Amino acid sequence: MRRTSALTATVAALLLTVGLGGAHAAPVGPAPAPASAPSASTGLLDAMRQDLGLTERQVEDRLRAERAAARLEGEARRAAGRSYGGAWFDPDTARLVVALTGRSEEAEVRGLGADTRLVRHSAGTLDRVKARLDALAAPVGVAGWHVAPRVNSVVVTVVRAERSTPAVRAFVEKARASGPVTVAETASAPRTYAAGTVGGDPYYTGNVRCSIGFSVHGGFVTAGHCGRAGAAVRGWDGSAMGTFHGSSFPGDDYAYVGIHSGWWTVPVVLGWGAVPDRLVRGSAEAPVGASICRSGSTTRWHCGTVLAKNETVNYSQGAVHQMTKTSVCAEGGDSGGAFISGDQAQGVTSGGWGNCSSGGETWFQPVNEILGRYGLTLHTA
Repeated sequence: MRRTSALTATVAALLLTVGLGGAHAAPVGPAPAPASAPSASTGLLDAMRQDLGLTERQVEDRLRAERAAARLEGEARRAAGRSYGGAWFDPDTARLVVALTGRSEEAEVRGLGADTRLVRHSAGTLDRVKARLDALAAPVGVAGWHVAPRVNSVVVTVVRAERSTPAVRAFVEKARASGPVTVAETASAPRTYAAGTVGGDPYYTGNVRCSIGFSVHGGFVTAGHCGRAGAAVRGWDGSAMGTFHGSSFPGDDYAYVGIHSGWWTVPVVLGWGAVPDRLVRGSAEAPVGASICRSGSTTRWHCGTVLAKNETVNYSQGAVHQMTKTSVCAEGGDSGGAFISGDQAQGVTSGGWGNCSSGGETWFQPVNEILGRYGLTLHTA
């Protein structure tokens, strides 16, 4: 990939550095990070202080706790078995909370270092309810739906101004008949974040500008609505960059772009000067409630938290499944850009509502699903 000498030097320096360097409380918390673990960079601390309203010490403590919670989540799920009702990170206690439908698994789950909460419905039950909703045709006034372990229900989100329309009311009635459903409101309908051509930004397909997600061996992953399979891609400088080898939208919102000779991949997410460029070391999935940051070619670097997983988002072009919802803002042209938690790749920006002046919410397609779909290997440091 053609880069300026400054960016090339930055990447080289980064790689060189790597070469050198309501719940029931459990009796003990998650294991702390090793003392040798690198601290967050000053730039990342600044971004999270600004977007999450935390002090520098709070940011560092939270990142350590989130890493511990992410490691614990899978083990806690296995211990809970059929009683598992979902899990989330509680920023107030800095601990993972695991919902359970029975008391017999409490001691084992709490012994692992998680807090527990008794609920009525298992995660399996809620997943089946969501699957029934996925089979329904949703009107435009329905923004989306997802399993929400904290409220032990499937949450259907409707656009406030459309809530009383016959089509939305009919969908909500069918949803409630399928099982435990809660209705929430949002100010605006979700939309994708593609944009018309603007000079100097990462890549273009026809007259559409989007953002690179994560480097994989042979190319990069991005949003599917940015281009169809076979479409040519131009780089930030307008030169031929590659071709969409695979693309899916709606239903999914992901794509794989193979790059031409003269371009290369690096395990880096741009910080745009707000933070130092971030090295990517893996793709461990962050839990609900964890902090997360996004890099895009329009609004650059912003942070927030994970609000929900496996949400079906109802765009005007059609529904997209298995999305992750965040409190991070975004705008047109940010589509396809990287969501990252610490040094772990999370997904590519799909769409949302609002903007980075007044706020909003944004969804991303999880990166591990994209890697599995196309048989790709994430380029890591």
